[in-house]
Amino acid sequence: MKKLAISTLAVLIACPAFAGMGNPNQGSSWQLWGMNPYVGLRVGAGFDNLNYKYNGHKESLTDEVFQGRAAIGLELCKKVRSEVEWSIFSKAKDSADFGTANDIKVDTKLQTVMWNSYMEFGSYKIVRPFIGAGVGMAFAEIKRDVPGVGHKTHDNTRVSAMATMGVTFDMERFAVDLAARYNYIDVASGLHNFSGDVGIRFMF
Repeated sequence: MKKLAISTLAVLIACPAFAGMGNPNQGSSWQLWGMNPYVGLRVGAGFDNLNYKYNGHKESLTDEVFQGRAAIGLELCKKVRSEVEWSIFSKAKDSADFGTANDIKVDTKLQTVMWNSYMEFGSYKIVRPFIGAGVGMAFAEIKRDVPGVGHKTHDNTRVSAMATMGVTFDMERFAVDLAARYNYIDVASGLHNFSGDVGIRFMF
């Protein structure tokens, strides 16, 4: 997984150099079956809320997280686009009491691979709001540390779903996106991620 992530990131960093080639007045320099390809890089922050059950009790664990996202997609037309996105989140850490078990520490590491689709609205050439939805897989590692007992780690591959809304600033050769996102991951008793991010898409 780490080798795949590093290779993907290297390709996405290199792509903007090719995106800048060609006549800047013509939009995309090439098309794929009439659709314009792009790559996107995004950074943001938010918080995770993990519902976790232990010792017969369920508690809600919350922590702030940062995330980075990389995407490869196609503009199907000027207002509809679809993409495959890889996201990695910083570790979320929190602790809680589960009945008679006190100060149980739970750490969560998370990555997702999503297929997202977006629709833009409005007749403005540069500024347009958008909504989006996505579905994919999440790769979660949850570590539980019980004082006096030890720790236990669970690796989980589960379904993830995403909903988003935001605004795009379309500059023809590239676009800047501001987005608010909600991700649900079907892990433990449910993990909810609420976040905002800023990203740039390079058109080809």
